Amino acid sequence: TTSRVHTAVKIDPAYKRGPVVHVNDASRAVGVASSLLSPEKKAEYAREVRADYAKISDAHFKAQQNKKRLSLEAARANAHKVDWSKTQPKKPTFIGLKSFSDYSLKELADYIDWTPFFQTWELAGRFPAILDDPKVGEAARALYDDARKMLDRIISENWFKANATIGFWPANAEGDDIVLYSDEARKKPITTLHTLRQQLEKREGRFNAALSDFIAPISTGVPDYIGMFVVTAGIGEDVIADRFKNSNDDYSSILVKALADRLAEAFAERMHERVRKEFWGYAPDENLSSDEMIREEYQGIRPAPGYPAQPDHTEKATLFRLLDAERTAGVTLTESFAMWPGSSVSGLYFSHPESYYFGVGKIERDQVEDYAERKGMTPEEIERWLAPILNYIPSREARPETDDGDVVDLPLAKHPPGCACAMHLRMNGKPVTQPIAN
Repeated sequence: TTSRVHTAVKIDPAYKRGPVVHVNDASRAVGVASSLLSPEKKAEYAREVRADYAKISDAHFKAQQNKKRLSLEAARANAHKVDWSKTQPKKPTFIGLKSFSDYSLKELADYIDWTPFFQTWELAGRFPAILDDPKVGEAARALYDDARKMLDRIISENWFKANATIGFWPANAEGDDIVLYSDEARKKPITTLHTLRQQLEKREGRFNAALSDFIAPISTGVPDYIGMFVVTAGIGEDVIADRFKNSNDDYSSILVKALADRLAEAFAERMHERVRKEFWGYAPDENLSSDEMIREEYQGIRPAPGYPAQPDHTEKATLFRLLDAERTAGVTLTESFAMWPGSSVSGLYFSHPESYYFGVGKIERDQVEDYAERKGMTPEEIERWLAPILNYIPSREARPETDDGDVVDLPLAKHPPGCACAMHLRMNGKPVTQPIAN
């Protein structure tokens, strides 16, 4: 999902081979492509886009500056506080790993959330209402019919293999970290999960949350637990998708990939349900409809590294190591911590009834330095991995100024030498409308 703001602030600075243009819908793509391919129009069109992005970036950065943020110490003082004297965490039915091989795709199909599927095809609306939408209903019905037929083939011909591994460990919080133990004696830590805390100042009664808030602190003496999971429905997906693509059937190739993604998310949903009712068993009598499950009307959460509650992708390394994900589920991590197969989902299980999803948002230098020390990394390494959420310019970069001379103390990703994005042009005192090579 992207937007003009996201394109101006994130994508344009990261892409160096030419202009980046955001269009609201496919109908505008032909005109944009024509302008970019025209020797007469390209330079002027690119200058207009760059000037537009500069205004968008300036507005975005100024809006960020107006938000008051807390020091890490103050944010921790406003942590979400659980009364652990009233809470006795449920012990899972087992400690360690449990794996599932070649899980039933037919069972997973019943857990598919179809709304994101239509969003993949840029058809806006919630399922099933979208099928009767006066604007996109006809296209949605045709797409859904094709998808159901393809899904039937995927299931009946066993095109994909779905694997999963889940695990539970004794755990307790230590500050903003979560310490995992090998057994109930809790004498031998086996690893530490590191969490990030919100630093945006909150109104009265709201907390500056971190995921560690939902695990009992060591100091309470309360024995708590945490779970992890990795699921995939994408084993074999690339073979089938390539088969269609090599037959010049790009539509079916894309359709197969989209369905693999939906099955992976459905697998995560189904496994979480089984965790709540069976394997952890803290909600054995849960009886939710599909819509209630999609609305997450259940106890507990399953946040994933790289997502808003924990934006640090490097935390996946700990998760994959403990789950032995490559051996047990056939899922690996790339150098950039992306999962392969792509149609895979991984994350953590929290059981506490007060746990909830949140976004960490922008963070300050004090938290970066603290986080780096806790993880045994340098602040520069952490700045690289957390670049999208930094609320300051890393020390290796000059502090930019706007045309009015105001210092912009807001984040830029690590850009390559010679970067010519709109923000760097302003930083270097160059006009945003400088000529662009054809």
